[in-house]
Amino acid sequence: MFGAIEAGGTKFVCGIGTGPSDLETTQFPTTTSPEATVQQAVEFFRARGAGKLQAVGIASFGPIDPHPDSPTFGYITSTPKEGWRDFDLAGSVGRALHVPVGFDTDVNGAALGESRWGAAQGVADFLYLTVGTGIGGGAMVHGRILHGLLHPEMGHIRIPHNCSQDPYPGGCPFHGDCLEGLASGPAMEARWGVRAQELPIEHPAWRLEAHYLALGLANWVCTLSPRRIVMGGGVMQQAHLFPLIRAELLRILNDYIQAPEITARPDSFVVPPQLGSHAGVLGALALGQAAIARG
Repeated sequence: MFGAIEAGGTKFVCGIGTGPSDLETTQFPTTTSPEATVQQAVEFFRARGAGKLQAVGIASFGPIDPHPDSPTFGYITSTPKEGWRDFDLAGSVGRALHVPVGFDTDVNGAALGESRWGAAQGVADFLYLTVGTGIGGGAMVHGRILHGLLHPEMGHIRIPHNCSQDPYPGGCPFHGDCLEGLASGPAMEARWGVRAQELPIEHPAWRLEAHYLALGLANWVCTLSPRRIVMGGGVMQQAHLFPLIRAELLRILNDYIQAPEITARPDSFVVPPQLGSHAGVLGALALGQAAIARG
């Protein structure tokens, strides 16, 4: 039996089980007190684990330190989330439950979940992108999650911004009009005055959103060469957005990338997650299982 925590900036989703078939979950708000929030998670695992819990995986909002050989492994680092900066999330959970802890970003966790049980099964090279309160991405390369110096921050790439057509300056507190600053859920709400989910299908917001997201995808297609792109998050729950993004991606690439997965089968190249809202917590479960495998 394994525990899983999808630690989001607004809510924690905790799960326990071995996979999608027996996963039991609960959720609660991410408060400004990390100690109090973690205690709720610990109480859930103690009540449901009954002494059988083998490991816990955590897929967390960030930035984080995901490197096991680092002195700050398991920490949330330079987050703007009040109260959580430089908090030892993995260590706090591990010490309370006396089990190994696997730890990675929330989007890397979702990528692992979709790779194991969802829309990227059998695909060794793919991207998982979440578009919601923020924008983040995880990359699987040759069957392994990409880390490097820290971990990819795909939401903070710079993309062309035509200020005469879109005068919104961008909402990222660090970079202004990076991809997240222009295309996240809060950016859409700040630009149009209502939440993205309340905008009608025919609203010009969606073509602008598709344009910005396709610019991001084009950069990653040209640099990481994924075989599939899985797009989740609250903004992507609008099914009509997918065809707009696929068409805009093809327009931007302009036949430069000659691969039938993109040109002939775009519907299977840019896809929604199969695990839905459980992608992150199931990915965290996979992180827990990997922690046991590492010994």
